[in-house]
Amino acid sequence: MIKAVMKLALTAACLTAAASLPAVHAQDAGVTKVITNGPQVSPGDTSLSGSARQNVIESKQYERLLQTNRAFREARMRKECGSISDPQLHQSCIASFGR
Repeated sequence: MIKAVMKLALTAACLTAAASLPAVHAQDAGVTKVITNGPQVSPGDTSLSGSARQNVIESKQYERLLQTNRAFREARMRKECGSISDPQLHQSCIASFGR
């Protein structure tokens, strides 16, 4: 008799648990949770100069050299455009160094 009652109680518990699963699942339907580890930084992602202000200063110096130093401008054009084999793209690259 005790075994029959235990089986009945175990069966009722399993059925109750099984019946509650779809209700729990239905609550999560349509909800997407995105879990990340936060920002990942690789070498080269950050400035070696250490600050945005320094980057602006260096960019202005580079632009000034391009405008005022013909040898520097021609060296940069050879370095940046020299390996481009497509004539149209090569000409576009050269034009990007406009005076």
